Amino acid sequence: MLAMSLSDIVRRLILPKATPEPEQLTIAHAGEPLPVTFLRSARARRASLRVDSARRRIVLTAPLRMARGTAVDFAQAQAGWIATRLRRLPDVKPFVDGAEVPLFGAPHRIRHRTDRRGTVWREGLEIHVAGKPEHLPRRLRDWLTAELKRRLVPLVHAKAQRVERPVKRITVRDSLSRWGSCGPDATLSFSWRLVFAPPEVLDYLVSHEVAHLVHLNHGQHFWALARTLCDVPIEGPQTWLKKNGEVLLQYGG
Repeated sequence: MLAMSLSDIVRRLILPKATPEPEQLTIAHAGEPLPVTFLRSARARRASLRVDSARRRIVLTAPLRMARGTAVDFAQAQAGWIATRLRRLPDVKPFVDGAEVPLFGAPHRIRHRTDRRGTVWREGLEIHVAGKPEHLPRRLRDWLTAELKRRLVPLVHAKAQRVERPVKRITVRDSLSRWGSCGPDATLSFSWRLVFAPPEVLDYLVSHEVAHLVHLNHGQHFWALARTLCDVPIEGPQTWLKKNGEVLLQYGG
C-alpha cells in the first residue's frame, strides 16, 4: 500500500467531511405513520423540527455528532406537533384542465385545447393551453414566467432609476426559500410564483430588492427607502405574504 503524499494528508485535514444524505424517517402517532425528512447540519447545535411547505414535508435537523437515536427520540416526542403541521399543509394545486390559478391575484381557469398546437393565450378570465396533456404544465409555467417578466422588468428598472443605481441582471427562478434577492453585484432575482400574487405585492417586493441596491442590510435607512419606493404602505403586502405565501408555493405542484 502506497503511503499518502503530504498534499493528500493536508487535504484530508482541511476539507470538511461530506454531510450525510437526507434520510426518510417514519414517526408513529396514534397508529398513523408520519413521514419526516432527517438532515444533518454542520451549523446545527441541537435537534430541531421545521415545516417545509414548498416540498410538503417536515424536516428534522440535527448536528453532525448527535446520535441518530437521540434525534429520532426528539422527533418522536413531538409526534403530535408533526401530525398537526402535516394536516395544515395546503393542498397541491397542479396545472390541469379546469384548475383555477390567480394570475396577478385574479382567478383564471385553465382550459386545455387539443384543437390547437403549441401555444398559450388568455381569453378573458381563461388561460388556454394547446397541445398534448403531458405538455400542459411546462407550457403554462413558461407562459406564466414570461407574463411575470413582462411586468417585473420595467418595474425594476423604473424603481432603480429613482435611486440612481444600475441593475446588472434580472433573473426569475423557482426559489423555494425567498421571494426575491439582491446580490452585491446588482443582480436581482425573483420567484416565478409571484405571478400569482396581487400587483401591490409584486410592487412591494421589487421596492424591497431595489432598496437593497443602496442598502445591503435591513437597517432603518433601508426600510425608509423601501417605503418611499413602494406605491402602497408596505404593511399590507407584508401581511398578505405572511398569510398567503405558502399557498403560492403549491401551484403547479
